[in-house]
Amino acid sequence: MTAVDEWYAVLEAAGELTPEGVDRLVAVHGERGQRAIEAVGERRIKEYRDFTVVVGHKDEYIVEDDGCTCKDAEYNLDAADPEQLCWHAIAVRVAEAIGRVDEHDMWYSDVREFL
Repeated sequence: MTAVDEWYAVLEAAGELTPEGVDRLVAVHGERGQRAIEAVGERRIKEYRDFTVVVGHKDEYIVEDDGCTCKDAEYNLDAADPEQLCWHAIAVRVAEAIGRVDEHDMWYSDVREFL
């Protein structure tokens, strides 16, 4: 079990952000973990029929299977290391663990056409 799996399990069991879960998450991910918690608190994790999207401050990022379309994931992280996640991927994991994903019964590709 990875450190990511451990904090996920703690949060999932509690169904909410707990001090223990947050401490474990931040110990593994540092500032990225803190940014993820902020995004979850602001309900910026959106699940559509085709993608899960995290609304950032400048753009929206598609997250699938812990991979993300952001530059941090592309340039700074080792995709082979399951503990190296961008804050968008961490936010999706946190939101899923505590049931805070904002679900939309529509296709993200349709929404994107309006932006």
